[in-house]
Amino acid sequence: MDQQVVYADLDVCRGTGRRVPSHSPLHQDICQGPPWHRFALKLGCSILLFLAFAVIGLSVSVIFLQQTLPVSVNTVHAQENLSETTERPFASKCTEPWYPIREKCLLFTSDVCTWNQSLTNCKGSSLLLIQDQEELRLIQKRIDSVGVQFWIGLKYSPAEKNWKWINGSFLNSEMLQVTGISGKNICVSISNTKLTSEHCEAESRSICQKELKPIRKKVYSDS
Repeated sequence: MDQQVVYADLDVCRGTGRRVPSHSPLHQDICQGPPWHRFALKLGCSILLFLAFAVIGLSVSVIFLQQTLPVSVNTVHAQENLSETTERPFASKCTEPWYPIREKCLLFTSDVCTWNQSLTNCKGSSLLLIQDQEELRLIQKRIDSVGVQFWIGLKYSPAEKNWKWINGSFLNSEMLQVTGISGKNICVSISNTKLTSEHCEAESRSICQKELKPIRKKVYSDS
């Protein structure tokens, strides 16, 4: 009786044929992790991406500010300097015995001498150069005595067959007219009525000129 029970137990053990699976559901849950762990992983990835984009945007902003800031600073400094000081030109004044006419200082000499001597005597200046009819009118208005002649910086050039100023330019005959002879060693003088040509060795007074030079002065603003 005992032997039959033993055989029956053995048949049951051999006849089942089932094995415990190598991958149970419990093992799969352990590898995949709980739901909160997956949520935390996704959240951490999102935060890292946000921080990466924030760093990139901040770097671009810093580069842009570095490029534009020097220009803005220089503009502000220039405006501050402009508001503090401003240079304004002032024409220098003619001192006695020089007389101002337009942008020149003129000296009407009383000594009589030849044209070449007058050219030398205008030290630090030159013989008069007349620009237009308006300047001619102003100069003739200053010559009070009738018949008094003053040498000016105009001489006839036989090579060019034209009247030539001492600065190398030629007389505009449509603007200024010279009465008298023309030829070698002929110079021009001015009276209160006209321009007259005569021999350069003749003796006359002369008119020297020098330009009025502008003087720049700093003017401080009230602001």
